[in-house]
Amino acid sequence: MKDRDYRLGYRADLEGLRAVAILLVVAMHAGVPWLLGGFVGVDVFFVLSGFLITGLLVQEVSNTGRLRFAEFYVRRLRRLLPALLTMLLVVGVCAALLLAPTEQQEQSCTAAMVALWLSNIHFAFAQLDYFAPGTGTNLFLHTWSLGVEEQFYLIWPMLLVWLLGCDGERGLSRLKVGMLVVATASFATCVWLSYEAPQLAFYMMPMRAWQFAAGALVWLCFKVPGASTATPWWDRHVMWSHTAGWLGLALIVLTGWRFSADIPYPGAYALLPTLGAIGVVATGSVTAAPVGASRLLSWRPLQWFGSISYSWYLWHWPILLLGRAITGSNAPLYRACWVLLSLLLAWISCRFIETPIRNLREWLVHPRMSIFGALVLMLLATSLCEHWYNQASERVQLPIVQRYAAAHFDGPAIYGMHCDDWYHSDQVHICAFGPADARHTAVLIGDSHVGQWFPAVAKAFDRPGWRLLVLTKSSCPMVDEPFFYARIGKEYTVCSVWRENALKQVAAIKPDVVMLGSAEYGFTREQWIVGTGKVLGILAAATGHIYILRDTPTLPFDGPDCLAEHAGRPSWLGLQHNCSAPAANPNAYQVYLWLEQVAAHYGNVSMLDMNQLVCPNGMCSAEQRGLVVFRDSQHLTGSFAASLGPVLAQMLGLDAASKGEAAGTSSTKPSVTR
Repeated sequence: MKDRDYRLGYRADLEGLRAVAILLVVAMHAGVPWLLGGFVGVDVFFVLSGFLITGLLVQEVSNTGRLRFAEFYVRRLRRLLPALLTMLLVVGVCAALLLAPTEQQEQSCTAAMVALWLSNIHFAFAQLDYFAPGTGTNLFLHTWSLGVEEQFYLIWPMLLVWLLGCDGERGLSRLKVGMLVVATASFATCVWLSYEAPQLAFYMMPMRAWQFAAGALVWLCFKVPGASTATPWWDRHVMWSHTAGWLGLALIVLTGWRFSADIPYPGAYALLPTLGAIGVVATGSVTAAPVGASRLLSWRPLQWFGSISYSWYLWHWPILLLGRAITGSNAPLYRACWVLLSLLLAWISCRFIETPIRNLREWLVHPRMSIFGALVLMLLATSLCEHWYNQASERVQLPIVQRYAAAHFDGPAIYGMHCDDWYHSDQVHICAFGPADARHTAVLIGDSHVGQWFPAVAKAFDRPGWRLLVLTKSSCPMVDEPFFYARIGKEYTVCSVWRENALKQVAAIKPDVVMLGSAEYGFTREQWIVGTGKVLGILAAATGHIYILRDTPTLPFDGPDCLAEHAGRPSWLGLQHNCSAPAANPNAYQVYLWLEQVAAHYGNVSMLDMNQLVCPNGMCSAEQRGLVVFRDSQHLTGSFAASLGPVLAQMLGLDAASKGEAAGTSSTKPSVTR
């Protein structure tokens, strides 16, 4: 049988563009601070896929008058599946040895979806945003884009054949119009959903179809000419292509540099890297030899990175996460080492798995049997993931694992009382504790980093003559400044409205004590000072005394999971560590100094620093005094917070105030602590 393995010919500039895309993605995941928008590399991959796959399909239909679907799918499967299943197997085994059983349950479920090319759908409906903290521990988060591409490969040939028909040039014209319609409809829906349902816009293939269609339109409009010599550089056509190529490459790099999680993505912002990719691909399509940006992208080192881009994409993310689980550190030096290890694994995978299998022509001898065999392998991988899940579920029942797993749910009681609606509502719900006719009132107000102190505050104010009011809104800082909330993919207007109304209600109550604070947000110095000043300006005149709680340090890992990991790790691995990390954080300390500066302008405002109790001697441990300290990487457990209640009472001067009242001395507020 004649092998009909259609190819478009080698394009060095496209290989270099792949290298740019993968370098951006890896840099972002590795935490390079000046490439936080590296996720645009995925947009480049989508445009490239649309260009290449459309070219292959149109070429086959033009040459043979038909499209052999089975052979097309076989070519995609032999290119992508072996390396993916290898990564799943190796990463799954490592995760089973290194991670906590509770973590493994989620990882195994995701791995099963990856084996079926459905991980993007899993993440779209899993209430996990790509940029949210909760996604940072999923070993297979990066595979969402592979699911999108595979779903594109599934439907694109049928759409193309339907549009192309057998009408020759008329069919090509119809295909162009069809691609334009797809691009327009998909883009409009993507922009709308980026604000209304950000997860669907980010993860689902129909909302990314416009990028594939954009690549297809480049092929249909700028096919490579047959000339073997380059057009003179002074020709206007070449000058245009020079400009388009350089502008395109600049757009890709610039968006990788300037973008971050603080924008509604993909939305209209994704148009910029997409246009950049279009410019680069189009430039190489209208010139017979590499010129301008295409010549730069043909640089040999970029060719090497481009040749292993798929394998490196598969390996880099899980290696970074597993490396952090091994060392308990997210230090730049460690991250650099894990990136290099993933690069080595990528080369091995590409050299000994991806390339040899991709070149096996036996796949095309019996394409239907090859597809059947691939489906069997996918189902086998899914069954192994199910076995992994069952094994992890058995280990979850161990008493020590149960203890650490329970720490994840050891939060303040206020969340069970529906005091906090997160981003779902701007209604102010006040949870009250103590007699309504108490002489003195204390208020705890802020985000979840303030809410974590409720058990300690409740114990401190659990005394005659006091009532405690709690007003919290998760991820809502006590800084009167608007901000984009990546978790919901839009500006957090609910927070602004809630904060305004909550502050008015607290001021109307005229409490004796207000305790407020915020986590570390990405505000500028001016925003911290001005925004905090606005909040204090509303409360200071109506409050006896205000305490600004210093934000607690965070761990570079999940505390309970780290403890469970080491409790269940085989001793022969020799990878146990004490689940601790330095508390030092220059940015957090700078914010503390700015807040001190604001507090100094008010006679009744003080800073309250409990960090020495949370992280003694500058070291944060996941467990101390027999108590699990953190319920994740940044929030204290309720049990540990409650244990600090007596110390908090002393720092607030409540014990002295109580003795004064018992002796008949009038006291309207705790003593001032500066």
